[in-house]
Amino acid sequence: MSGHSKWSQIKRQKGVTDAAKSRVFSRFARLIALESKKANGVLTAPGLASVVARAKAANMPKENIERAINKGASKDSSSLEQVLYEAYGPGGTALLVDALTDNKNRTTQEIKHLLVLQGVELAAPGAASWAFTKAGAAYAPNEPLMEGAGADEEHLGAILSALDEHDDVQQVFTNARGYETTNDENTGD
Repeated sequence: MSGHSKWSQIKRQKGVTDAAKSRVFSRFARLIALESKKANGVLTAPGLASVVARAKAANMPKENIERAINKGASKDSSSLEQVLYEAYGPGGTALLVDALTDNKNRTTQEIKHLLVLQGVELAAPGAASWAFTKAGAAYAPNEPLMEGAGADEEHLGAILSALDEHDDVQQVFTNARGYETTNDENTGD
């Protein structure tokens, strides 16, 4: 039974789950810092309270939440900026990428590069947002597109997973049926 160590399996599985938790926690930390900055550190502000409740629901440690609140409330905190990118994917599906960044130019180039690798280009502001209605912090498709060919669905799935791996991306919205929202841990649903 060489090569079949229970410890190596546990270590590999733990590494995968830890990486996923880290990605979720870092997204919440950025969002909490942004809301804390808007609320000047007031914990009872509705936006901050909502994000903190969602982070607690995702089992984010209390120390991490407090550190993010303090980071956003400090006077010398870097300015986080929320940015919305638009693109069209395979089969004419509209994509909205909601990102939170401290350097808009860097993030724009990274998202643009990510999309070009997938065969998609960034669209001009307003080019894809017409297909969505803003509902709170989320975007709902006005009319979801019907599911297309298998190749288009696989390509769209690859694009969404590539965007999901980017640290600055908070949420990705699409009007393809079955892919209405990604990153559900950040939507509060």
